[in-house]
Amino acid sequence: MSSNNTLTLTRTPDLLREYEPGTFFFTSPTRTLLARGVHLEVPDSGATSLHGRVSSALRDAEESGHPHPVAVGAIPFREDRPARLLVPAAVCWTSPRTGASSVPEQVTRASTKLGAVPDSGDYVRGVEKALAKLTTGELQKIVLARALDITMGAPIDVRKVLRNLVRRDPQAYGYAVNLPPVTGAARTLLGASPELLFSRSGRRITTNPLAGSAPRHPDPVVDQTLARDLLSSDKNLREHALVVENIVEALRPYCSDLSVPAGPSLLSTASMWHLSTRITGVLDDPEITSLEMATMLHPTPAVCGTPAGAAREAIAEIEPFDRGLYAGLVGWCDAAGDGEWVVTIRCAEVADQTLRLFAGAGIVAGSVPEAELAETTAKFQTMLRAVGLG
Repeated sequence: MSSNNTLTLTRTPDLLREYEPGTFFFTSPTRTLLARGVHLEVPDSGATSLHGRVSSALRDAEESGHPHPVAVGAIPFREDRPARLLVPAAVCWTSPRTGASSVPEQVTRASTKLGAVPDSGDYVRGVEKALAKLTTGELQKIVLARALDITMGAPIDVRKVLRNLVRRDPQAYGYAVNLPPVTGAARTLLGASPELLFSRSGRRITTNPLAGSAPRHPDPVVDQTLARDLLSSDKNLREHALVVENIVEALRPYCSDLSVPAGPSLLSTASMWHLSTRITGVLDDPEITSLEMATMLHPTPAVCGTPAGAAREAIAEIEPFDRGLYAGLVGWCDAAGDGEWVVTIRCAEVADQTLRLFAGAGIVAGSVPEAELAETTAKFQTMLRAVGLG
């Protein structure tokens, strides 16, 4: 709940059911919000930083009579790409939905066309290029992504896709962000992220980095074996440690009472097992907002690599597409500075009859190109199942 004590969480109405394309939806394990209309748009550029422009927009909204302004939206992977942030005209908050549903809503029975960017062979060759850079010491880790383009035979009902995502993974952070149209077609960013980058409630902060993954299996015995193997995998533990160390080092100058578990635990979604470390602490300066801290941490080695600069350059060299909002941030921040920001993964951009899905894998010394390809294929399942193709 917002620290200004003006937002009351209730169990009605059903905001997931009320969502309509063109609005903003976000749900976490603690709350759900639905934002309608536009009170102010946050400028894409300006003399101040992004969090400075958001803070200015929230102050302007308060001064113009908005009772409880909140900034919502998405931030891209690259800082030179435009963010999609606004102060909505109205925001409704409720307690989160509970319980998963294994019965998905039917999206369409129409025929489909699929195409990967890059294709499997080129992705494997890209991982091989990344491994060569690791051997020179240029990189310790790099995350390489690929996209899956799908064309359906009929328009896609984004409301049903969102409901399928949230109901299948109720502990994930479900989201829907309205995007500017392209060639006249409305666009929506949809997803169900398992990864909390940063949340703030008063001075209390939480971050929950994930790195190191394995696909789930329908056989419970095999599934538990995969989970145990992940928790003891040297390659995955090293990959995870790089992310945690980076985040803790970044947080220490700003936080006291940091609580960092000695090792990772397992976090599960409907499709994947992840190595997870939940870090909590207290901000020394209560004026630092959730968005300011989130953008300071972004991008973490979980979606970029380390060192970050060299990893970004290698991603631009190897990946044959622009990530856009994928591997960025999505969430909200209120006028008091509280908020929740998650990593924009397990997502797709939807426009009329088309979807572009995204998935990535972390490459470290010891990575096997074919195994990293298989990991991205498994991660596509979150969105594929939501549209009835998994």
